Amino acid sequence: MQLESARLTLRPYRKTDAERAAELANDEEIARRTFVPHPYTVEHAETWIATHEEAIEEGTAYPLAIIEKKSGELTGTMTLRVNRKHKNGELAYWVGRPFWGKGYASEAARRIADFGFDELELERMWGRAMADNIPSQQVMRKVGLRYEGALRHEVLHDGEFRDTYMYGMIRADRSDK
Repeated sequence: MQLESARLTLRPYRKTDAERAAELANDEEIARRTFVPHPYTVEHAETWIATHEEAIEEGTAYPLAIIEKKSGELTGTMTLRVNRKHKNGELAYWVGRPFWGKGYASEAARRIADFGFDELELERMWGRAMADNIPSQQVMRKVGLRYEGALRHEVLHDGEFRDTYMYGMIRADRSDK
C-alpha cells in the first residue's frame, strides 16, 4: 500500500527506516507534545516497525512513513488506527523537528483521512492532542476535524496528569466530497 499527495508519499515503514525514525523521534519536544516515549532508541523503532506488517494486513492500523518526494527523506509518521466494528479511525502522527512548519502533517493527515473515508468506508475520523500541543490541534482543524471537548487528566505523561483535546469528523462533515 502506498498513498500519494502533492509533496509526500505515505508508505509502510521498512526495517531500514528504523535508524532515521529513531533519530527524528528521539526529541524531547516531540515526547513532550505526543505519546512518543523519550528517549526513543533504534531498538524502540525496530520493535515498533516489526508490528506494522500484521496490523496493515489485518486492517487494524496503517502506520505509514511520511516521505518527502523531492528528497526521498523520512520526515515523520502518519497512522490511522481502525475500529472496523464501529467504522471509525484515529489519526496519530508526529513530524521530525527539521520539517516543522512545512505543512507536511496537514498534507499527510488529509491524504490518510481521504483513504479512511473513501477506501475503508469509515463513518468517523478522530484524533486527540495534548491540551498544550497547539500545532497538532491546528493540523486536525485544517483536515476538517472539529473540537469535541477536553478529556481532563486523560493521560499520565512524565509523572503528570495531562488533559487532551478531542477532535472528530463524520463523513457528512466533509465539505469537499
